[in-house]
Amino acid sequence: MSHGTPAPVPPADAATWWKRGVFYQVYVPSFQDGNGDGLGDLHGIEQRLDYITGLGVDAVWLSPIYDSPLLDFGYDVAGYTTVGADFGDLETFDRIVDGLHRRGIKVLLDYIPQHTSSEHPWFKDALSGRHSAHRDWYLWADPAADGGPPNNWASAFGGSAWTLHEPSNQYYYHAHLPQQPSLNWRNPQVKRAMFDVMRFWFSRGVDGYRIDAVWRLFKDQQLRDNPQGSDTDSFEIAGAMAHSSVRQLQKYTADQPELPGVLAEMRDVANEFDDRVLMGELHLSVERVAALGAKPGLDIPMNFALIDAPWNGQSLGDLIVRYEQALTPRAWPNWTLGNHDRSRVATRLGPERLPGAMILLLTLRGTPTLYYGDELGLPDQPVPPGRERDCAALAAPGQGLGRDPERTPMPWTNAPNVGFTTPEATPWLPIPDPAPGQTVAEQEKAADSLLQLVRTAIALRHRSAALSVGTISVVTATADTLAYTRHADDERWLVIISFSNRPTETAVPDQETWTVALRSDQEWHPRINDGRLVVPPYAAVVLERHEQPEE
Repeated sequence: MSHGTPAPVPPADAATWWKRGVFYQVYVPSFQDGNGDGLGDLHGIEQRLDYITGLGVDAVWLSPIYDSPLLDFGYDVAGYTTVGADFGDLETFDRIVDGLHRRGIKVLLDYIPQHTSSEHPWFKDALSGRHSAHRDWYLWADPAADGGPPNNWASAFGGSAWTLHEPSNQYYYHAHLPQQPSLNWRNPQVKRAMFDVMRFWFSRGVDGYRIDAVWRLFKDQQLRDNPQGSDTDSFEIAGAMAHSSVRQLQKYTADQPELPGVLAEMRDVANEFDDRVLMGELHLSVERVAALGAKPGLDIPMNFALIDAPWNGQSLGDLIVRYEQALTPRAWPNWTLGNHDRSRVATRLGPERLPGAMILLLTLRGTPTLYYGDELGLPDQPVPPGRERDCAALAAPGQGLGRDPERTPMPWTNAPNVGFTTPEATPWLPIPDPAPGQTVAEQEKAADSLLQLVRTAIALRHRSAALSVGTISVVTATADTLAYTRHADDERWLVIISFSNRPTETAVPDQETWTVALRSDQEWHPRINDGRLVVPPYAAVVLERHEQPEE
């Protein structure tokens, strides 16, 4: 039985690269240190281009590399058209773009339009007085009647989102740190300046942007209070970093009516260049994500639903159907299991579920994004007190907040400092000894490693129109089992994933026509008997059937 109607799909030869592609997120501070100072940088990425190529991914998304005081590790931008000295220089960046392009891999930059650093020249000028040239480039408001903040809007990192500038007796708004003042996107000068930033990097060969905090670009002009939220409501990063006293529904500080219009303007800028993609961070419902994908603007409105979904076949099947039904023919789906803001998938699910999770991510309809290290099954790494670096942790010491555990350095080898930096350097975050078999070097040698499974799944996706751009239909969704088909022209694939700690049995029609294309466990040899397949605990399999086209 089919759950939901498959969404229309364009012919395979009409699909653009970002629909067919697999994206790989590189968190630059933790990928590879190239100069021995303990912080990952562009020189390090340049050293690892062959590894990225070997994954088979189609695009690399780099976390911010701009000039920055690094309070939020690059998400506080002091200069949009320069590379920060901690990360390298423009010459190295150009070599990376050229090197990846020669390997057939696209490059996306993290674009930070919601706020600047307080060290940015624009904000320094804004502080000089109410009538300064850049004053209205940011969001200012007079104090409330009692002299306090203008309203109850809360920062994602705890406390009020308003900071008083005493010399002018006005508050400025910051969705995140006080050192990250929010830009006023209703000001045409701001838009022109930020669109020119896009053009600068497009002109250097960048193929697209992941647009940070894009759903927050506009705030309510009437400054109305946000309603209070509960522990189950989404607050920025699903409430993971917020103090319970400031949980709010972002009714007036996110997803405001002007958002689609400015996204369309960003799309117009991208259209000045050939074949560029816009991917936007949206912490919204899948229905709202799909709705924004139906409008001109974001090619990939980011869908984070897999990260928080209950990990069982019924819930995931329902989520897939719900998302697919919300999509219009114009909108393109996308999926991710992790990023630099959320606990790693290995920690959330446990190592035994990782192979099935990776097969799920890489066989769903829509563009998948893979977070660095997840291809190795890296778990969150403990960061002892006194070694925290994330601003969310530093803002509330000892409360277990912060994103350092999912940002620790990539373990390349079993050498000192795991090959991330020189043996004598102090890495920017502590590096515990990796678990046996968890380094790149070990997994490259092991035929049954998670890394090899991910590489094989990506290669399988690339050779199949059905797996890359075909339709999807959920056929089984129970607590223990999820099964769905992918279909295009004469290709048909069946994906079966077990969520049970016991063997399960799944119906497989037309048993003589299926062949095993990929399985999560190399010691398992799937056999279909009497139309049934017994699946071991937490195992996953991809079956292929070629149909004869109708004459």
